[in-house]
Amino acid sequence: MLQAVRNAFNLPDLRRKLIFTLAILTIYRLASHVPVPNVDPVALRQVFEASQLLGFLDMFSGGAMSSFSVMALGVYPYITASIVVQLLMPIFPRLEALAKEGGEAGRRKISQYTHYLAIPLALLQGFGQATLLQREGVIANFGLSPATLLPTLSTLTTLTAGTMFAIWLGELIDRDGIGNGMSLIIFGGIVARVPQRMGQMLATDVRGLLLFVIITVITVAVIVFVQEGERRIPVQYGKRVVAMRGRRLQVRGGQSTHIPLKVNSVGMIPLIFAQSIMIFPGVIASYLLISPMGWLSQIANGVYSLFDSQGNLYWIMYFLMVVGFTYFYTDVMFQQQNLSENLKRQGGFIPGIRPGRRTAEYLNTVLQRITLAGAVFLGLVAVLPWLARGVSETSTMLITSSGLLIVVGVVLDTMRNLEAQLLMRRYEGFIR
Repeated sequence: MLQAVRNAFNLPDLRRKLIFTLAILTIYRLASHVPVPNVDPVALRQVFEASQLLGFLDMFSGGAMSSFSVMALGVYPYITASIVVQLLMPIFPRLEALAKEGGEAGRRKISQYTHYLAIPLALLQGFGQATLLQREGVIANFGLSPATLLPTLSTLTTLTAGTMFAIWLGELIDRDGIGNGMSLIIFGGIVARVPQRMGQMLATDVRGLLLFVIITVITVAVIVFVQEGERRIPVQYGKRVVAMRGRRLQVRGGQSTHIPLKVNSVGMIPLIFAQSIMIFPGVIASYLLISPMGWLSQIANGVYSLFDSQGNLYWIMYFLMVVGFTYFYTDVMFQQQNLSENLKRQGGFIPGIRPGRRTAEYLNTVLQRITLAGAVFLGLVAVLPWLARGVSETSTMLITSSGLLIVVGVVLDTMRNLEAQLLMRRYEGFIR
């Protein structure tokens, strides 16, 4: 890895891309420290220490929400909008056709719809988070009363503008830098908070820090092993006789290749789905705990207790939902690729399997089997904080389970991108 980075810095254009990426990440981190007005930092710190919901959202904001800065929402509304658009594709045939057959123009249109959807989601999420903090005494002059309407609009506009600015920075990295911009922004926020957490654990629980370092290293190694694991399906292309100019005949095809089916082809998306759903009932119930209607307050208290992360039932449900969403999202992604029809159209076939429907059934069967390993793996990573509770006196981990998946996935993806760029430039140099 270090050799690849050194080689990249020796090439002027790649060096410029790397420096540009680092500069954009630096700008984002600086903007993450610009606070929203009327926020009590002491009360904010106390709320974050007691709330798993806010800690989860803080991860996607790149650490900006813990200071409730202008970047407090991060790119999470855009991620949510992307997931919603992908889930709507199988429901609306025109949207699916636009993604599959529209080419570059279709992809731009889908991206435009995602940006439009991210704006109301940012407003809604900003209102929910600010309302929660206002009830905890963190933020003042917020609400829908006539006296607080203008400060509320100002806060929501600032948060939404910060989200769109973060999205724009991520797209600049996509266009002129190295790697996936949105992932790198989240990655930078996660890594930036590791020294702070290490300092906290060093001051309170040295033994726990050492054990968590060991757990983190082992978990990273397992994540890399599973993320890189794949089942290779052999594919054979039949020979074709093609008429060339001058009435010459040429035999083409007959080559062998394979389809790589990943053990975990969906990354950490199932964890986002599952945790969002697990968090949502508790958030709604928290708004109703102080309801003047007694029966409604009792129901809200029961729901809030059921979805409390301190209970064992919460983590069991979380594990099952991660497994279920892994299967669901893998199937959605696989159906969109339509591999069996593409193979048939290109003259390819799997040895011993008839093209068409039988090929699709065979690929689905293999995918379901290997997805079981990926789903159980993601579920175990998701409940890692619960499994590690007895290891240390503190429940704070160096990096959350979702954060570990992001960090490892981003590093692997960035290194592949960098190696592809180096390989392409070596080929150009050889040709010249």
